[in-house]
Amino acid sequence: MMERYDVTGMSCAACSARVEKAVSAVEGVTACSVSLLTNSMTVEGAAEPQAVIRAVEQAGYGASRKGEKPAAGGKDPLADRETPVLRRRFFLSLGFLAVLMYVSTGHVMWGWPLPFLAGDPTAIGVAQLVISVAVMVINRQFFLSGTRAVLHRAPNMDTLVALGSAASLGYSVWALVAMALEQTARGAQSAAVYLHEFYFESAAMIPALITLGKLLEARSKGKTTDALRSLMALAPETACLVRDGAEVTVPAAEVRQGDVFRVRPGERVPVDGVVLSGESAVDESALTGESVPVDKAAGDTVSAATVNRSGFLECEASRVGEDTTLARIIRMVSDAASTKAPIAKIADRVAGVFVPVVIAVAVVAAAIWLGLGHRTGFAVARGISVLVISCPCALGLATPVAIMVSSGVGARNGILFKNAVAIEQTGRVRTVALDKTGTITQGKPAVTDLLPADGVSERELLACACSLEVKSEHPLAAAVVEAARQAGIEAREVENFEARAGRGLTAVLDDALLAGGSMDYIACTVPVPEKLRAAARELAGQGKTPLFFARGGTLLGAIAVADVMKEDSPAAIRRLRDMGLRVVMLTGDNEATARAIGAQAGVDEVIAGVLPEGKQAAIARLREDGAVAMVGDGINDAPALTAADVGIAIGAGTDVAIDAADVVVMNSRLSDVAAAVALSRKTLRNIRQNLFWAFFYNAICIPLAAGALIIPFGIRLSPTLSAAAMSMSSVCVVTNALRLNFVKLYGEKKGKEQKNMEKKTLKIKGMMCIHCSGRVKAALEALGEVETAEVSHEQGTAVVTLRAPVSDEVLVKTVEAQGYRVVG
Repeated sequence: MMERYDVTGMSCAACSARVEKAVSAVEGVTACSVSLLTNSMTVEGAAEPQAVIRAVEQAGYGASRKGEKPAAGGKDPLADRETPVLRRRFFLSLGFLAVLMYVSTGHVMWGWPLPFLAGDPTAIGVAQLVISVAVMVINRQFFLSGTRAVLHRAPNMDTLVALGSAASLGYSVWALVAMALEQTARGAQSAAVYLHEFYFESAAMIPALITLGKLLEARSKGKTTDALRSLMALAPETACLVRDGAEVTVPAAEVRQGDVFRVRPGERVPVDGVVLSGESAVDESALTGESVPVDKAAGDTVSAATVNRSGFLECEASRVGEDTTLARIIRMVSDAASTKAPIAKIADRVAGVFVPVVIAVAVVAAAIWLGLGHRTGFAVARGISVLVISCPCALGLATPVAIMVSSGVGARNGILFKNAVAIEQTGRVRTVALDKTGTITQGKPAVTDLLPADGVSERELLACACSLEVKSEHPLAAAVVEAARQAGIEAREVENFEARAGRGLTAVLDDALLAGGSMDYIACTVPVPEKLRAAARELAGQGKTPLFFARGGTLLGAIAVADVMKEDSPAAIRRLRDMGLRVVMLTGDNEATARAIGAQAGVDEVIAGVLPEGKQAAIARLREDGAVAMVGDGINDAPALTAADVGIAIGAGTDVAIDAADVVVMNSRLSDVAAAVALSRKTLRNIRQNLFWAFFYNAICIPLAAGALIIPFGIRLSPTLSAAAMSMSSVCVVTNALRLNFVKLYGEKKGKEQKNMEKKTLKIKGMMCIHCSGRVKAALEALGEVETAEVSHEQGTAVVTLRAPVSDEVLVKTVEAQGYRVVG
């Protein structure tokens, strides 16, 4: 069982490591992951929630079950409540610091006028003390948190800040007391030398600069959740239900499964449902990233948060509340952000001992400089510099910020990673295994070729075939009927219909015997010319199934039917191979059909004739050469999806496949699989950069702050400069992760086309096969203004990308010149 918790009081990686260690020790906890970025925790196992919460509290932090305590001040659980507080603290501190710097630097060092305190060094020191204490009180959270952490024997970053600031203040107070005694004994001129022993400005500057860094960090961290926040904002607040024949507007949260709701043009769909009546184009870009609206009619499904662009729809609710597609997407993105990638374990191990080691280094550095004969103030300054320059925050943020940004970028493009492990593993795959049906191909048969006999037209062949096949339940028959429907052909009524299992169909049409089936079956009733036989054999070699038809003893011709390859499959497979991946096709189809499809798709290897258990065994063999990603959509793919290092489910597939997978591509396109791998690789590279910076920064800056370069080069860091450096280190890590927002998942060319080129969609009737699509595509792309034309005879559409403006009339005439009709 998995439980999610909100955790409060964490300030750095040492805090999250402490919480993780404490909860992992609770009886019944099998796994625990704490996210410093989202202040959340995921716990797996049978432990009681109260035991988990108690363990967190005993570690010095607060915890509550996710959603148990509503977010303060509004509905948005991701609202940035940290930035306003830090902004007030910083600007208030800045006002006091301006006065302090005028006194400590302007007057003491540069002789600026100070009418009320001039000539009294002790009074000047007291003024600096009062102002410094005021700044420290404003930023008291560092001292409260740091002290609490020490009391729980788990020092954190706040402990380092508090120690550095308090040490500066303590040493300065000692110098102030010595100054007062000196002034009493020998006068103001003798006591003035102690003005240069004060570190009051460091005591105030350290917490102020760290607050500035925290402020910048909080603002940057807020941007990492923009994708998740925008997804939450998509959910409509109300729904229009039909009750007792009347329309009733209710909150979307009150819609129940089975309720009937209506969606008008321009409105968002409130919950997942099935269209009962009406036709419309629905914009699903918010969920899938696909810019072209999808036509919906009775029987089609609609998803929550999608936008009804044109017609009126009446639907029945099928999934509501937390079960909607939108809610599942939000949950996946949120889970990905709250889990840890394996690569983060290195930083976690370091963070667990980081603060105690830094405190020890600071003490040793101060002791060494004292031993070398330097003044106490100089030695203390070196120790303070070490305390405030070290940054466990950068270590703690290196991985989660990149994971959060990456999962958000994926969600905007219809690619959903279920957890951080999936993001890392996808970037490490060496082999991609693809299911054929529904993954490389459309998953349903379609007419690909019409081969009419001499003296017979394509329309006559298709009309007779449709009249015969309309009464059959075979999938190949459905393909013929659908092709006729798209061509505007209606089936005629036949008599004495008979299906002969494994052979073919017969019926009587206009007193003539109508027959359809395999070539051998039809050859028993009418002669089949060698030319048509040769064409049929060639089609069969391409993985297609030729169906022959005859009427009244005369051959009508053949219709080839096949599971048509998705338009983007060859290009997507080519990109996967260009990325250095080995692409394997796994299928239960026969060897000949599989090899024909594999050759067209361009895969490296074909494994055919395998049952679900065989696919699982094949994955195990492929894993011997490195990490394997399995891409599938059906129930029979679930075992292989689970067995692979990364299971990638096609979004249009079954719930079983989606539940078994680690990654879901909502658009059911193979190009998104290549994009998922590319995004994961870039995320891994970004995490490595962040970890390198975090380790490099601390490895270089801590010795530098301790004074390693003072003797050979005279270079030293003051506590103030150290605090500034520490503040910027976390900001650099977060900013680097935000660069992932600009990753081009589909290549530079596509990005420019989408940004600069206009697209038009034509609805076309009369296209029946892949050759029809090819003719329309060639005609449109022959126009100088057209960059590309994506034509689908199955959907009856042509999506035209323009490099220059062209009128609708020109496009319509170009299509109709090929013998087809543009209907919208």
